[in-house]
Amino acid sequence: MSQFNQGASPQNRVPQSIGFLLLDNFTLISLASAVEPLRMANHLSGRELYRWYTLSQDGRPVSASDGLQITPDSGLDNAQALDAVIVCGGVDIQHCVTRDHVHFLQVQARQGRQLGAVCTGSWALAKAGLLDGFECSVHWECLAAMQEAFPRAGITTRLFSIDRNRYTSSGGTAPMDMMLHLISREHGRELAAAISEMFIYERIRNEQDHQRVPLKHMLGTNQPKLQEIVALMEANLEEPIDLDELACYVDVSRRQLERLFQKYLHCSPSRYYLKLRLIRARQLLKQTAMSIIEVASVCGFVSTPHFSKCYREYFGIPPRDERAGQSSGASVVALVPMPEDLVRPAPSTAGVALSRAQGESTFASVRL
Repeated sequence: MSQFNQGASPQNRVPQSIGFLLLDNFTLISLASAVEPLRMANHLSGRELYRWYTLSQDGRPVSASDGLQITPDSGLDNAQALDAVIVCGGVDIQHCVTRDHVHFLQVQARQGRQLGAVCTGSWALAKAGLLDGFECSVHWECLAAMQEAFPRAGITTRLFSIDRNRYTSSGGTAPMDMMLHLISREHGRELAAAISEMFIYERIRNEQDHQRVPLKHMLGTNQPKLQEIVALMEANLEEPIDLDELACYVDVSRRQLERLFQKYLHCSPSRYYLKLRLIRARQLLKQTAMSIIEVASVCGFVSTPHFSKCYREYFGIPPRDERAGQSSGASVVALVPMPEDLVRPAPSTAGVALSRAQGESTFASVRL
C-alpha cells in the first residue's frame, strides 16, 4: 500500500483520464512538464491515479515547435471518454486554432469536463468562449494579444491559474507547478512533494508567482531610456540609486523620468523600484536560508520593520509567514510611495553597475 495519503484516494477510485489536445507547433517542454508529474504520481503511489491520452484534430501526427512529431492516440471524433482536456499551444497560436478545435472544446464544456491549457493554449479556450469570467494564465508573448482579443477573460501574468474547473498555465516548466498543485489537492501534499524531489525540482511555485515579462516585449524598441533606467534599478537593488542620479545617468530630467514611468509603467519610479526590491526579497525568502534581517539589507531596506511593512502591503502577508510557507489568500494591494529619505545614496561603484546593467537583459514582473 502506498504511503501517500491513502485516506484521500481509496484503492477503488477510478483513475482520472486527461486528454492533451496538441495544436500545431505546440511546445514540447510544456507538454512534458504537464504529463511527467502524472506518470510519477502513478509510480510513487503504486496505483494508477491518472491516465493520459494525446489528441489531434484528425488523428494524424502533430509537429512540435522544435520539429519533433507526436503520433496522437486519437482524433477529436473518436476521443476517449475524458475527465479533463488540456490544450497544448505554442508558436503562432492565432493561426493554429480551427473550428473543429473550438467545437470540440465547447462540447467538452457542455458535458462538464474540466478544461485547461498550457503555454499559449489558453487562446483556444478563450476563442471558444470558455474563459469568459475566469482568471487565466498564458505565456507572456501572448498576453497583450489575448487581452486585446478576449477582454472578457481575466488574463493575468501568474505562472498558472486555477479557477473553478479551469486551469491554465504559462509555458516552460510552469505546467509542472500547476499539475503538482492539482495532484496535491487530489492526493495530498506529501505525494506532490515526493514528485518534486524525484524531478530535482527545488520549489513548487504557487499561484502568487508571476512570470517575468521582458520589458522590451511591453515597450518595443521605442523607449531605450526607460529600459536603461530599469536595468540600472535591477543592477542596484542592495544600494538603490537616488532617482535624480538615475535621471542623470541616462541624460533625462527628473520630470522626464517621472513622466516615462507614469506613461508606460503606470506608476512612479520610486514605486517601481520598490516593487523590484520586494520581488527579489520574496525570491530570497523562498529559495535561501538568509535571515529576514539579511534579506532586508541586501534588498536595500534601512530597517527590518520598514521592510516588513512594505512586504505585507505588497504581498498580503509578512515576510515571516512567507518563509513559513503560509498564505493568507489576501490580494495584493497598491504600494505606498517610498519616502525619498528611505532610499540609500548611490554607492561609489554605481558606474560599474551601470556598465553591467547595460549588458544585461531587462526584465520586469509587471501586471498587464
